[in-house]
Amino acid sequence: MRNAHPTKVNARTAAKEASHDRIVSVAARAIRRSGYSGTGVADIMKEAGLTHGAFYAHFASREAMLAEAATRACADAAALAAGVVAGVPTEQALESMVRSYLSPEHLEQVEMGCPLVALGSETVRQAPEIRRATTRHIKETIDFVARQSPDWGQPGAHERAMVALATMVGTLLLARTVDEPALADSLREAAIKHLAPVAAPARTST
Repeated sequence: MRNAHPTKVNARTAAKEASHDRIVSVAARAIRRSGYSGTGVADIMKEAGLTHGAFYAHFASREAMLAEAATRACADAAALAAGVVAGVPTEQALESMVRSYLSPEHLEQVEMGCPLVALGSETVRQAPEIRRATTRHIKETIDFVARQSPDWGQPGAHERAMVALATMVGTLLLARTVDEPALADSLREAAIKHLAPVAAPARTST
């Protein structure tokens, strides 16, 4: 029996990789929109334009798909933050990131927004690989925030980054939770105001 032509093999491989990427992309949006428990295999495959039966050609289990989706959602959030700071002067990077994160647009963009806000309360009950992906993202985000600080590398910069991230995530969670737009706006604006000293820590006079 003759082997398949390399071109055909490569084309099939590329097509499978494209389908896999489409599934993960759809699932990454779905988990932020509907939560882990509200994300089913059949719905994901249908939205991705594939048959339910094709699922196991890509993933060993639903949990494996969710883990990849969580990793993709975290990568999306990291890329968004990097894009925000890339377009501003270094001394404005952290404040710009805070304002972007706590913006009205991010408040509304649930399925494209921060997975920590959308999924944080559910993550503790998920499979170890999902928790590991989320933990890695939190640690990387803290480091990223710290690197935007004017005193990066000095004692306290890392701690301030943890405070900033916790405040941003908590604020956005509460702002999405309440049913009063004015209160949501007040929460966001208060957090931005009080994170300003974190973005630009006061220097000690000599």
